[in-house]
Amino acid sequence: MATSAERRTLEQPALGKAALKMGGIRRQPTKVKPTVAPTGNRRSAFSKSWSFVKIFDFDAMQRVHAIKQGVPATLPGDMAARMGMSKERLYVTLGLPRATVERKARESKPLSPDESSRVLGIGHLVGQVQRMVEESGQPEGFDAAAWVARWLDRPVPALGGMKPAELMDTAEGQGIVSNLLSRTQSGAYS
Repeated sequence: MATSAERRTLEQPALGKAALKMGGIRRQPTKVKPTVAPTGNRRSAFSKSWSFVKIFDFDAMQRVHAIKQGVPATLPGDMAARMGMSKERLYVTLGLPRATVERKARESKPLSPDESSRVLGIGHLVGQVQRMVEESGQPEGFDAAAWVARWLDRPVPALGGMKPAELMDTAEGQGIVSNLLSRTQSGAYS
């Protein structure tokens, strides 16, 4: 339970720093855990055998772990190749700085959590489409990655005429696009 002095300090944020200096509230030092382990012993959720469906199948905790750990900086390039699009186009779609991603790839460093989230988001979307097609019973000959790459650049009436690619640079936008695909599958297209 907070003392009356602590309550007053919390109610008046401008006094927070002064109160800390005067001893009104004592915070215990916190240890910050690194979100990415050193490269030498880091176990990545990704290997040469990654797939869009595997990314789609990540549960929430696996996704959070992969985002905090950081995905390999080579993953966007690999995804772009599988989608039949240029790396530069994928970088622009996801709002990734090309120079930063390529430098991290050369240095074998992972992407930041924010960058990793966007990369996993598009991987999730392609995996979602692949699952949808598999569930329809007609997956033979369908290339979900190439279809998504083309679809992202088409205006969609349900998005007010916007292209899905315009929403892929934020997690919220990716959620809107994913939800749209789910509604399309269920027939609730709007």
